[in-house]
Amino acid sequence: MAADIRYRALFRTPEFTPLFVSSSASISAQTVSGLALGTLVFRATNSPLLSAVSMFGPSLAQVVGATFLLSGADRLPPRTTLAGISLAFALTTALLATPGLPVWAVFAIVLVQGLIASLGGGVRWGLLNEILPEKGYLTGRSVFNMMTGLLQIAGFAAGGLLVALLSPRATLLLAALLYAAAALLALRLTRRPPRATGRPSVAATRRANAALWSSRPRRHVYLALWLPNGLVVGCESLYVSYEPRAAGTLFAGAALGMFTGDVLVGRLLPARLRPHLGIPLLVLLAAPYLVFFLRPPLPVATVLVALASVGFGASLVQQERLVGLTPDDLTGHALGLHSAGMLTMQGVAAALAGTVAQFTSPATAMTAMGVASLTVTVALTATSRRTTPGGGLLPLRAT
Repeated sequence: MAADIRYRALFRTPEFTPLFVSSSASISAQTVSGLALGTLVFRATNSPLLSAVSMFGPSLAQVVGATFLLSGADRLPPRTTLAGISLAFALTTALLATPGLPVWAVFAIVLVQGLIASLGGGVRWGLLNEILPEKGYLTGRSVFNMMTGLLQIAGFAAGGLLVALLSPRATLLLAALLYAAAALLALRLTRRPPRATGRPSVAATRRANAALWSSRPRRHVYLALWLPNGLVVGCESLYVSYEPRAAGTLFAGAALGMFTGDVLVGRLLPARLRPHLGIPLLVLLAAPYLVFFLRPPLPVATVLVALASVGFGASLVQQERLVGLTPDDLTGHALGLHSAGMLTMQGVAAALAGTVAQFTSPATAMTAMGVASLTVTVALTATSRRTTPGGGLLPLRAT
C-alpha cells in the first residue's frame, strides 16, 4: 500500500499539528521521567529487576485497561480525553517526586499511570486515522514514530544530564510540567463527537475485544505486534543496570535506530517491497542482542542497539494491515488493543528480563531475551505458512 500522502501535506491537514505537538510534549515527558525514575529506584535498591519494572511497570496495567476501559477509545470525545490523560500524568508524575516516597508507593503510582494510559493509545491513534485521508495512516504514524525516536534521542541525553546535574526528583518535576503543557496543547484540537455511539462499559469493551480476536488474520497481526518487539523491550529495560552511568547513551542509540527504521519503512521503501521485509526486520530486531553475553563495551553496545532498533519498523506495516482488517467504528478500539497489548507485553518482558538479570547478569539476560524474540518470530512464521496460502508471515503480507 503506497504512502499516498507526503509528509508536508500532513501538516496541512486540520488537527494533525495540534495532535502532533501535544503528543510530542507527552513523549518528551515520558522519556525524561522514565530515565529519572529508573535511576532513582536503582540507586535506592541496587536491583536490576526493580529498576526495569519501575520504567516499564505501567505497561503491566495496560491489560486491565484493555479488558475494562477500552470501549472508551471510540465512545469518548477525543479532545477532552487526551487532555485529561495528560493532566492525570502531570499530577501522578509530580507525586513520584515526593521525597521519602517508599518503593511500594512508587510502584502503586506507576501502575495507576499504566491504567490511565491504556485508554490513550486507542484515542490518539483512532483520531489520527480519522483526521487523515484514506490510506494516510501509515505515513502519519511513521511521522509520529520518527518524532518519538528524535525526542527519545534528545530526551534520554537531556534526562541523563538533568539527573546528573540536578537530581532524579527534580527531573520528575520537570517532566510533570511537560505533561501539563501537553494537556493545554490538546485543548487546541477541534471538538469532535465520538466515533461510535453508546456509553463506554466493561460489556462493550469485552464484546469488541471478542469481535476483534475472532478473526484469524487479526490474531496473527496482534501476536506479531505484541510478542517479538515486546521481548526486545525487555533487553532495553536492562540498560540502566547494564551501564548505570551511561544508560542514556544506550537509550539514545536505540531511539536513533528506531527513527532510521521508521524513515525507511514509512517513506523510503517502495510499497511493493515493504511486506517482504517484515520478517528480516523482526530478525534484525533481536539478532544484535545475541552477543551481549560477551559484555561488549559501551561504544560497541550502542552501535548494536541502534542496529537492532531499526527492526521496530516492521510494526508500521503490521499496523497498516490491522487498520485494513478493521471496521471504521472499531478502529480506535483495535489500535488501542494493539497499544495496550504491546505495552503489557513490554511490562511482562521487563519483569522477566529483570528476574533473569537478578540471578545471572544484565548482559546474559539481554541475550536470553534476544533468543526468545527470534524463537517467537520463527514460530509465527511457521504457523502462518501452515495456515496461509503461499506461506509467509501473515501480518507482514500486503492487504
